[in-house]
Amino acid sequence: MQLTLDIPDKFLPPDQDKKNSLTQQIRLYSALLLFQSKQLSRGAACEFAGVDIYAFLAACKKYNIPVINFDPDDLESDVTRFKQKHSV
Repeated sequence: MQLTLDIPDKFLPPDQDKKNSLTQQIRLYSALLLFQSKQLSRGAACEFAGVDIYAFLAACKKYNIPVINFDPDDLESDVTRFKQKHSV
């Protein structure tokens, strides 16, 4: 699917290479937002953005987006179960 986005000329760089860079940035930012809101998996977000996992993880770090999301209650429950199973 192709999506068309109308951006006023005053926000577009005059140089075609910079326009291509802006397009890539918009794809990456969209992927980051969709990943952060749990609408895309990490792999799907990489594919959406057109970057490899390392570039995507670097962008997550740059924008303080956690790449591992644990629900605190689930984590606490898991720790409690682990302690019960392995107590001596």
